[in-house]
Amino acid sequence: MIRYSLKCEAGHGFDSWFKNAEGFQALQAAGQVACPVCGVTKVEKDLMAPAVRPARTAAAVKPDLSAPGTDLEEKLAALKKQIEENSEYVGMNFAAEARKIHAGDAPERAIHGEAKPDEARAMIEEGLPVAPLPFLPSRKMN
Repeated sequence: MIRYSLKCEAGHGFDSWFKNAEGFQALQAAGQVACPVCGVTKVEKDLMAPAVRPARTAAAVKPDLSAPGTDLEEKLAALKKQIEENSEYVGMNFAAEARKIHAGDAPERAIHGEAKPDEARAMIEEGLPVAPLPFLPSRKMN
């Protein structure tokens, strides 16, 4: 496996893993490498620094991984905070509770929770106004 730093024509930088250099070239030529931010398929390799391990005697500086590192991470953190403050977490009962609200058997309110992929697909097919969230619930985070 090889990891490449990539950049789309809109200037968004991201990393992705490939089986090998030829695998990247084949996927790129087929237009199957897309920017996760804007979806553009015109993607090129970006300048990369080699992954070099520091000497064992070097002082290890540990980054603060709890703080957002990019503008996109800050926006996702703000979205998560807004959703958690303005809706009720119903856990794995999300599908059942969403159906009850949609049918009028439960009070209408904003909820968020978890659903298995087949449950989520079924709710969408039934016409329930649901959408996946771009983050994990707080209980599943380290």
